[in-house]
Amino acid sequence: MEEPPLYVNTTEVKLCHFALLSWHKQARQPQCAEGSWGGNTEEFNTREEVRGSQLTAMPRLTGPAVLQLVLLLSAVPAQYLLTRWSGASAAQRYHATTRMLRIWKEWRSSYLNSTAWTTWANQQMSHAMSLVGLGQGEEQAHMLPPVETMLYDNDLGFFGASKTVRSPRPPYVFLRVGEVVLERKGNMVGVVVSWDPELKAPQEWINKMYSSSEGVTAERTPHYKVLFSGPGPSSLLVAYLPQTQLERITGMRPDIPTLEHYFTHFDGERFVMQPWLRELFPEDEINDA
Repeated sequence: MEEPPLYVNTTEVKLCHFALLSWHKQARQPQCAEGSWGGNTEEFNTREEVRGSQLTAMPRLTGPAVLQLVLLLSAVPAQYLLTRWSGASAAQRYHATTRMLRIWKEWRSSYLNSTAWTTWANQQMSHAMSLVGLGQGEEQAHMLPPVETMLYDNDLGFFGASKTVRSPRPPYVFLRVGEVVLERKGNMVGVVVSWDPELKAPQEWINKMYSSSEGVTAERTPHYKVLFSGPGPSSLLVAYLPQTQLERITGMRPDIPTLEHYFTHFDGERFVMQPWLRELFPEDEINDA
């Protein structure tokens, strides 16, 4: 025997579904009555449209929100890479952190430094101007080699590098080539390899080393080229120092690289000059009476 068909009141089903969706928003909820609806059809349609617009509306992404989202998404892979890169032990993590800080300082002093970019731009501009024939006078002013290079040797006569024979020897030049000296400020022991009766250096170096009042006095003071031993076993330090900053010492033989280029041996008091150096300072091996 066939069962009778089941009739469902679709209106009541829709109204009940709407009541379940909106019961938390309204103080007075639509109720499912037996065969009837407690509100009118226009109010129901309006509420359905509002509800549909709320469900379909998408949030707007602003710039800060996008940045925060990118940072959050990159946090996990960044942490994974840092863990793999830094190592497992505390010592490995320490060295990795130190390396990261060093890299950051290098980037900050080069790529993230406005002064470095300004210098680079000026260099490029000067190069471009030189190509078209402009700024040649300024270029000539900057053709001097670096001071660090000229301290070792140069063809301009700066820093005791002059090939002029130092004779006669001025009486106010107290130290001689080959003597062992003590630098008073840093207590460093070195050997004199050249001297000038007065200061001979680029004006840029003089302005950097001396104030305006000191520079006038320093220009009339004898200066000495002195070799010092550097921090490493084969490293060398070269200095150009005034006479007032040096003191003669005897009975000590410092171990300084490249001394064999200037001297033949140490006689117990000072170093004996090579023939080519003796030609430039012929009176420095003659003892004062």
